Amino acid sequence: MPKMDIGLVGLAVMGQNLVLNMADKGFGVAVFNRTIGKVDSFMTERAGNRRITGTHSLKDLCSALKRPKTVMLMIKAGKPVDDCIESLVPLLEKGDIIIDAGNSLFTDTIRRSEYVEKEGLLYMGVGVSGGEEGALKGPSIMPGGSREAWEHVKSLLRKVSAKVEDGSPCCEYMGPGGAGHYVKMVHNGIEYGDSQLICEAYFLLKRILGLSYEEMQRIFSEWNGGELESYLIEITADILGRKDPDTGKPIVEIILDRAAQKGTGKWASQNALDLGVVASTIVEAVFARSISTIKKQRVRASKVLRGPRETFDGDGDAFVDAVRGALYASKVCSYAQGFVQLKAASEEYGWNLDLGGIAQVWRNGCVIRAKFLDRIKSAFDREPGLANLLLDSFFTKAVEKNQKNWRWVVSTAARLGVPVPSLSSSLAYYDSFRSETLPANLLQAMRDYFGAHTYERVDREGYFHTDWIGTK
Repeated sequence: MPKMDIGLVGLAVMGQNLVLNMADKGFGVAVFNRTIGKVDSFMTERAGNRRITGTHSLKDLCSALKRPKTVMLMIKAGKPVDDCIESLVPLLEKGDIIIDAGNSLFTDTIRRSEYVEKEGLLYMGVGVSGGEEGALKGPSIMPGGSREAWEHVKSLLRKVSAKVEDGSPCCEYMGPGGAGHYVKMVHNGIEYGDSQLICEAYFLLKRILGLSYEEMQRIFSEWNGGELESYLIEITADILGRKDPDTGKPIVEIILDRAAQKGTGKWASQNALDLGVVASTIVEAVFARSISTIKKQRVRASKVLRGPRETFDGDGDAFVDAVRGALYASKVCSYAQGFVQLKAASEEYGWNLDLGGIAQVWRNGCVIRAKFLDRIKSAFDREPGLANLLLDSFFTKAVEKNQKNWRWVVSTAARLGVPVPSLSSSLAYYDSFRSETLPANLLQAMRDYFGAHTYERVDREGYFHTDWIGTK
């Protein structure tokens, strides 16, 4: 029997769809799943006449592959990946390739790369975004790790990836070690921020203006035809127009307001703190999910804690447009923070990330695909060393255009007691970034007072300490 081009371990829906995608692009795929029944049902129900071989052991999977043997893992992050690697290493030969295409933490990928390559094999950590539909029709792919391995698999990965309008693949080599999984982690962090901002916009329209779901569905559909055009706005409009078949109510009304998370947003937030960069929009989005989980406490607090009693008495149509502007300006800040983090990580870990190339990879296939990623690509084309997207002329003007509405929305939300943590933290980020002076001078004085931590002066070089107690 002819040997297969690639093996894939893990036949959850993402894995199955990626197998079908690869087979439809002309590649032979051998598949394995720890639960053998999934292999058999996949071969019977979905594989059809494609060039796919089902196997019942990792040994059989590896035997079915041509050299260099390439095995892709689409399994749960953490110990399952380590266990699978341990089982695979004895079955492979020098120069063979292991690809982890799950949502692994980038530091785990760095560790695994070192281990696998000591065994004479090649290792890649590959970020894949786009969900079940993307896996089937073409995801955004962020490969990192062994450059030698990339040269072997780039044709396959590029062919199965999403494409932009000119046919360019949304798949480009990110860098060595954990670079691919790091870029995917930041992608997911931006996704957290973007999703939370959209949820806050919905909440403002619902709580302050009292709009119906039909009205909100129309508004989000209109927004998707302009500068906010994106996958997340598109699916929000679709969601708001759906009704629960059992009750006839809008489906959002019957979904419990308690949000889950898989950890990538938290990882992105923690790493931003490690690098000393600001990711406040993303961090607030993570915290928003956290506070949503204490539903029983929130129900109790709603009966005890009081907020403002006044209602909105302004122009409703104007406020809708203001929410759109606030959402766009905050979205710019969220992406700006994400790209600052990527730049800092590139310098810290020696990856030489191509920020404009990353924007291109995210242009289609992934969850955060959006019209204005073209603008981000253009910004880095104009100035590859751009320190912050807010300093690019296009984004400077875009935020300035929406600034008045942005402030009106955030202040109105505060006045009426509607929580908008990511919208307001985005505005605070913008105001902090544009401030020539901040109150950190007083903070440094306090630190020096209670801990003799020293401070710098504005009029001379060096570090200084004041004897705060002795000079009273």
